Amino acid sequence: MELTVVEGDITTQDVDAVVNAANRRMRGGGGVDGAIHAAGGPEVLEDCRRRFPDGLATGAAGWTTAGRMSARWVIHVVGPNWTAGERDRSLLTSCYANALHVADELGAHTVAFPLVSAGIYGWPREDAIAAAVETLRGTGTQVDEARLVAFGRRAYEEISSAL
Repeated sequence: MELTVVEGDITTQDVDAVVNAANRRMRGGGGVDGAIHAAGGPEVLEDCRRRFPDGLATGAAGWTTAGRMSARWVIHVVGPNWTAGERDRSLLTSCYANALHVADELGAHTVAFPLVSAGIYGWPREDAIAAAVETLRGTGTQVDEARLVAFGRRAYEEISSAL
């Protein structure tokens, strides 16, 4: 699998699936989650309600339609909230590994990832990047390209140096 980085908006990536850094309720939110729900339209929320009536556990992954986005699927993961005291790194790395497993089940060959938990959930960015890179490189998958989408130049440079 090729691991790449781009600077940009995850909702506009030309990939089979985009990964959403969702909250446990799976009903939309801020940051990446809000952007994906806004870009995908009401179809994403409707599919979340139907497929995940009780939400998802931290570290878990599940998929829905991508609605109006060019991607076919959204793979939702629930990252740990560092700010709220969830500091078990295995929960963070399981987001990436589980997203790849879901991508394999779907037959997705290109997947765009955000830095899970590195925004409002407050995971230290250097470790969030290391966890993403280590897990994406170390997880067996049929995915051809895992693309880390950096929101902003600073994040792009930090991820690039980690690659």
